[in-house]
Amino acid sequence: MTTPTPELPEPELTAEEEAVQREAERQQRTTTIVATIIIVVFLGLLSAGIFYLFRPETPVDQVERIRDIFIIVLALVSLLISTALIILIIQFASLINLLQNEVRPILESTNETVNHLRGTTEFLGENVVEPVIKLNGYLAGMQRMLELLGVKKK
Repeated sequence: MTTPTPELPEPELTAEEEAVQREAERQQRTTTIVATIIIVVFLGLLSAGIFYLFRPETPVDQVERIRDIFIIVLALVSLLISTALIILIIQFASLINLLQNEVRPILESTNETVNHLRGTTEFLGENVVEPVIKLNGYLAGMQRMLELLGVKKK
């Protein structure tokens, strides 16, 4: 049978922290609403464009013009994606540099400290704790021997 893990109480927030949290929630909600509106408008325009292009009375020169605009938009999106990919690669290289030049020395220092502590505990165990335990054992034996001889009472 497992015992349930007690839940930690929520830390009390100051009035300023609550205001900042409410502002962040409001901003997130606003961002979500704006993004939803943009997506709905885009889908509406896309549907209207497709409906317009599939009408039989749409002139061919307008379809060609829309096709050309669409090709230009695709080229711009491709350029945007390429730029984002380049930025991502640069950020990834920066992360690798951070890991190699800052995190690795911290880990090596921590490992060195742990090894030093391990050596210290072994030294204390062999040179301090073990003799004290042996001395306590000898004293307990001597005390028991004195009790058996009747020199000392319990």
